[in-house]
Amino acid sequence: MEALDAAVEVLHEAGEPLHWTVIQDRALRAGHLDPFTSPNVRRELLSALRRGVSDGVLRSAGRGVYELAAPTER
Repeated sequence: MEALDAAVEVLHEAGEPLHWTVIQDRALRAGHLDPFTSPNVRRELLSALRRGVSDGVLRSAGRGVYELAAPTER
């Protein structure tokens, strides 16, 4: 799973804004991110979160805290 997709999934499941470290932890625990296939999960996730904000998928809700830009239907 791509890092941005993993972040969106974690944020959708949480239903609230989360700090990037919590997003990373939950994505790793859920198996959305694999530290064995990605040599630098932290860098990949932070880059994906910035890209998500610039693309309008995510919104910054504070320093290091992210939320979904719009509620998603699932």
